[in-house]
Amino acid sequence: QVHVVESGGGSVQAGGSLRLSCTIPGYTATRYRVAWFRQAPGKKREGVAGIDTNGRTIYGASAKGRFTISRDNANPSVFLQMNNLLPEDSAMYSCATKPVPWLQSLDPQDFDYWGQGTQVTVSS
Repeated sequence: QVHVVESGGGSVQAGGSLRLSCTIPGYTATRYRVAWFRQAPGKKREGVAGIDTNGRTIYGASAKGRFTISRDNANPSVFLQMNNLLPEDSAMYSCATKPVPWLQSLDPQDFDYWGQGTQVTVSS
């Protein structure tokens, strides 16, 4: 069983920044693809950003130019730096992973293990 733990959520004003962390104990950068998703009440789950084992990244339309996903190969963590946050970014952010090296899309069905999520609230 793979455990996924998110942290770093919180409340900020529009224009502010947050850095989310996804920790996967036992995670080996050469084996796992990792992605961030978000879901707001009443809305469909949305892919935010993903990273494969070679560091190749994919971003959802809402994240491009504002969010950056990165990976710390020395520790079992993946980060999502979110800048210039907007009220519409408010959602529960979840990290997901699958022990395969490549990343083709941000389809939630392509990920097997999920964390409980961390709440992000952006006020205007």
